[in-house]
Order: sequence, then C-alpha cells, then structure tokens
Amino acid sequence: QQIQEDLNKQLLDNLVSFLSRSHSEFQEKMTEWTCRMKFREIPTAALVLGVNVTDHDLTFRGLSDVLQDNITPYIALLEAKDCPGIKNLMQKLMGQLMNCDIDVDSLEEEDCVQVSQNRIRCSMSSLISWYESVTKKTDSETVGKKRNSSSRHWQSPPVVVIFKDMESFTTKVLQDFIVISSQHIHELPLVLIFGIATSPMIIHRLLPHSVSSLLCIELFQSLSCKEHLSTITDKLLLTSRFPFKLGGKVLQVLINIFLYHDFSVQNFIKGFQLCIVEHFYSQPLSVLCCPLVDVKKRVYSLSQDQCENIRRLPSFRRYVEKQESGKQIELLTNDSFLKEETEKLLEDLHVYHENYVSILRCLHVFTSSLPKYPLGKQIRELHCACLENRVWETEEYESSLQLARMLNKTDLVTMLQQCVEILMSSSGKAFDKTVEKLKEFLTQFQNLEAEASQERDVSVSSQKELQKKTDLYHLQKTLLELKESRRSKKLTKFEMLRFEVVDYIDSLVRKYLVPADDRTLHEIVYFNAATVLRGHLNAAPRTALHTALNNPHWYLKNRALKCDGGGISNKAPDICIVYKLHLECGRLINLVDWLEAFSTVVMAAEEPNADAASSDQVDDIIHARFIRAVSELELLGFIKPSKQKTDHVARLTWGGC
Repeated sequence: QQIQEDLNKQLLDNLVSFLSRSHSEFQEKMTEWTCRMKFREIPTAALVLGVNVTDHDLTFRGLSDVLQDNITPYIALLEAKDCPGIKNLMQKLMGQLMNCDIDVDSLEEEDCVQVSQNRIRCSMSSLISWYESVTKKTDSETVGKKRNSSSRHWQSPPVVVIFKDMESFTTKVLQDFIVISSQHIHELPLVLIFGIATSPMIIHRLLPHSVSSLLCIELFQSLSCKEHLSTITDKLLLTSRFPFKLGGKVLQVLINIFLYHDFSVQNFIKGFQLCIVEHFYSQPLSVLCCPLVDVKKRVYSLSQDQCENIRRLPSFRRYVEKQESGKQIELLTNDSFLKEETEKLLEDLHVYHENYVSILRCLHVFTSSLPKYPLGKQIRELHCACLENRVWETEEYESSLQLARMLNKTDLVTMLQQCVEILMSSSGKAFDKTVEKLKEFLTQFQNLEAEASQERDVSVSSQKELQKKTDLYHLQKTLLELKESRRSKKLTKFEMLRFEVVDYIDSLVRKYLVPADDRTLHEIVYFNAATVLRGHLNAAPRTALHTALNNPHWYLKNRALKCDGGGISNKAPDICIVYKLHLECGRLINLVDWLEAFSTVVMAAEEPNADAASSDQVDDIIHARFIRAVSELELLGFIKPSKQKTDHVARLTWGGC
C-alpha cells in the first residue's frame, strides 16, 4: 500500500494543483471568475487510469482522502450501477454530500432526501441552498477566530463529483447532469472528475459537442499497471528485507495471470498473500522463514519432530550425501549438531539472496540495453529465468553475450558505472574485489582514448600516402596489401578489453546466479507449489461442479456419503443422485425411467410400507424431490427440455472432467 501511495503521489499532487487553479478565482471572488463562468464551463479532470479496473478503487480512495485533508469536505463518488437515471444520480449525490443514507426504492414517488427530520427536494437549487447554508455557517463559526492548523479547508470549498467508471454511465444521464450543472456553476463551485479506463476520446463519444463544450477539460494520466507491477516486484521480491521468496514457476503463474487476464496489481498482491498463507500453513519448517537476526533463536528452539522434518528435506538429503561419513552420522543422529549446521546453512542462504539480487541487477543493466531483449526487458523476466534453471545454459543467454560483445565503448562504460553503483550500495561484503575490478576496467577504457587518437592520426597519414600514388599498378598493390592485413588483423585493444569485460560479467553470473533449487534448505523460504496456486487462482467451475455432484463427500466430509466402486448412496443430496443417474443415460433421457431409478435409490434402505395411503404420500414426496432436483440440474445447464419428445429431456454435457 505504501508503494502504491508513493507511485500515485505525483498524480494526486497534480489533481490538487488543478483544483487550486480551478477555484482560486471563486474563492477570492475575483471578476475573472464571473467573466469565465459566462461561458458556463465546468472545470473537469479526465483521469485515465487504465483497464485494470480493480485497482481504481484504491486510487479513488487515496484521491478522496487527499482532497478531504487539504481542499474540501464535499466529495461524492458515483458509480454507474447506482445512477441509472438523473433522479438516482441527484439522490446519490446529495446523500453523500449531506452524509446520509438514501433508500432509492422508498423515494420512487417523492424525489427528495430526508436529512435530520427535514425533507429536501433532490434538485440543483436545493443543493445550492444547502451549500450556501453550510458555507455561511462555517464562515460564521470562524469569525473572530484565527484559522488554526485544523481548519484545513478553503472558505468556499469546491464540490467535487467523481464519476468512477465514466464509460458505464448512460449518455443521457451525463448530458442532463452536465447541462443542469453548467446553468448553476456561478452559484456552486463544482468540479467533475471522470475516471476513464480506456481512452480520453470516450468523452467525445458519449457527449455531443454542445455538451462537451460546457466542460473545461484537463487530462491526467496515471502510471501504467506494468510500471506499478515492476516497482512492486522490485521492492517486494528483489530485496533481502523479506525472507519469504517465490519460486520461479509460482512467480510465472502470477505474472501470466496479470499479463493475460486482468492487469490488476491488487490481484497480483492477493496472489502473493495467498502464497504466503499457503507456505506458512503447509510447510512445518516455515517457522525458520524469518529475518537473519531471529534465525539463531528459532533454530535452537526446534523440537525433535522439526529436526526430523529438516532431515527429510530433499535439498538437505543431497547436502548430507556430499559430506564425509563421520559428518553424515552426526547430521542424522545428533540434534545439537544438526541445529548448528542448520544455522550456518540459513545464514549462507541469506548471503546468497543478497549477492543474487545485486548481480541480477548488474546483469539486467546489460541485457535491458540489448536489441530484441533476448532475456526480456523487465527485471522480473530475468529473475524468472534465473530461478527456473541455470541461465547461462540457455540459448537466450548465449545470444545476449554475443550481442554484448558488439557494444560500443560509450554503452559499456555507462553500464560498468551503473554496476559499480549497484555493488557499492549492496549490503554484502563479497563485492569489494568485484568493484575494484570494474573500476580497473573503467580506467583501462579511459586510457584507450589517448591511444585511439594516435591511431586515428596514423590512419589519416596512410590515407594521404595512398592518395599520392596515382600509378594504377602501385595503387592495386597497396590495396591488396591492405586487404591481406585486414584479414590477418588481430583484435584491437578495445575489442580485447570488451571481451574481457563480458567474460568477467559472465563469471559473476555463473558464480552468484545459481538457481535457488540448488541451495540447501531452500524449501524453508521458497514457495514452489505452482500447481496448488494455479488451482486456487485459475477457476475450473465445471470440474468443481462435477466433483461436488459426483462425489459430495469431497466437500461435505460426511462418511455416510462416501461410496466406493461408483455406487450411489441414498443418503446423498437429491441433485447428486439425479446427476449420477443422468451420467448413465444417452442423448435423450426418459423422465419416467429417470424417476423410477431415482425412487429405487432413495427407497433402497427403507422398509416397504403396507399402508396404501402413506405409500401414496411417500410417492408424492419422492416425486416432488425429483422434480426439484431436475429443475436444479436444468438451472446448472446439464439438461434442457426436448422438442422431439415431451416426456424426455436432452443431455447437454459429455466427457469426463
């Protein structure tokens, strides 16, 4: 939330500045306001927020808080679903401004709002009267008193109306409201804010020129959702502050949902929170997923069962297999020795994370400037590639190295300077020698400049000599010699130095960007259950419905409903019995046969009753239960009435789930 508030700060500051400019004249009672308002223009902010509609609420909430703290207490947030007509819009507007709840259904006959036992008619004149009374009351309270820090609002604060989803409002509602408001703008300092998800052109598509000309529109553009995601990924995932980490496949699932479904940063955060909950719920050793300062205390408080859980971890087993026999016995039998070793391994894991992030940023400096972006333009793409496998073994990495070996000197020097800044700002102490080496490369590049100027002088003199030789024979001979010398030409000092720089960066990548799966005890801090996460986030309604109807025990956890061998329990809900029976039928289902089968299953455990009257009553109850179950099945879309035969229904679903 703090990150998103920081990202929206510039946008909110611009909007506050817009409001200040729009109504400073009204506040100071200047003549320019009267001249301007003869044109009946309403100050309007067109706020383009993007298609990630689920994130808009957070932006509007922040905007409302900022305006209430600094500008005006009179803010109304309107949604299209609450305003099907101008009457509903005015009711909602006045209700929010007057801090009262309105029951729209109860106001069908009388178009008015009840406020403090007084019924006020929902009209623009009523709104103006209310505004004048409120502002006069506020002014009278502040007469003779110094304006202290608590009186944050203006003396004549504007009335801000925010249309959260402008595209969803009907054209007539917007037109009527704008036309009515423009006629009273000299009495009521009104400001409109349009929340736009698509394009500013929607204003001119919804409103004719005669109406849009009544608006003085200024455009505001929020940061794109991809920039939001990049910042959040950078601040939350690529940091050593937080011990919890996402595995490569899990992170890819969240990013794919973001890119291909909704562009919602809020949903990405919810998925991240779900990963945290799932990890700490399913991993018994997640108690060790803590900051470095708490590792020692938590390790030495482990129980014997938790020590056994450590020994069962696949990464720890691989670690034990690489040790000598004496140490293997100690690790598998001595809990105290195991705790000491666990503490060291977790500390190594924290150091690995610090070094990993720094080198990843350095590698991104190189790869993000290459053409075609073989390893991706965003650092999150590079992060996923490094988490999933050894990145230096991929074709994309090889092509990146080849492109890096063709960079010019200016780009190389700039990249090395950025890498030096990144490594110097790192908290890890392992990069002192690395920084010295990179600075040495920068010094060598600077020394090359003097040598390059001398080589240019030599080449110019050789070209002048070539121009002096006018004889064709000598000219051809000289050109052939130049051609041969170029073929056998060795690499220049710059090219050799460029190769050396790229090879050194490659060595850092191979040393520090080892996949997390190769680190011992990575299961404690990394969440890798991508299948579980996908099951939570990627809805499969048909599969869930089939499981619920075919095997109700899966959800209800009632042992009486558990059936083996594909049988049908008479204790199952009626819709489950009807559903399992319909799976045995073909395209058309005879309702009479279906009812008889249902009755047979339901009456299977009951004793036959000799009383004819009670038997008929039971049949009627079973018949009613069957009709209700079939109706529910039709509502769910499994069957439909058949036009071929009136006593049959058609089956609509086929195949297994």
